[in-house]
Amino acid sequence: MPEHQLNPNKWIDLYSDYLFNYTITRVSDRDMAQDLVQDTFLAGLKSMKNFKGEASERTWLISILKRKIIDHYRKINSNKGKAEVRITYNDDESEGDWLEERVADPFDKTAEDLMQNSELGDAIFDCLSKLPEKQAEVFRMKTIEGYETEDICKELNINPSNLWVIIHRARTAMASCLEKNWF
Repeated sequence: MPEHQLNPNKWIDLYSDYLFNYTITRVSDRDMAQDLVQDTFLAGLKSMKNFKGEASERTWLISILKRKIIDHYRKINSNKGKAEVRITYNDDESEGDWLEERVADPFDKTAEDLMQNSELGDAIFDCLSKLPEKQAEVFRMKTIEGYETEDICKELNINPSNLWVIIHRARTAMASCLEKNWF
């Protein structure tokens, strides 16, 4: 039997300020934050049938909002640096108009981009050094080095459930540390 029930009629009154404050600290754009919160409420309405009642309404809405924020950044990053290159050619054998879409050139970095990447890297490693040893090791293996879950579990002699608890705690601590020390 579900512990929690949904009441969408009260979402705006109960959660809009909290969700907005959560979002604005992550996107730093008032209009975008409002749009993401609105999208969250809409997605919540559409997926009410999937709510199992195992978490509170607010927790459930935050999980939807987190996915909306991630999608927002994915969309920005997938569009970043795209350009159209139109080539018109005319030679003895043929002529035409080629349209080519390319992704961002990895060599097209400004000094500011390189400096920010360096500063972020330093902040990440500084925050990583503040984690408990096991959390730091799991975070490094999973997130930085890209090890598979199975390989980490074998190497550290832990089970997958334990790994996900550790990685969740590590990511939460890293996010908190980065918010304080880098943003």
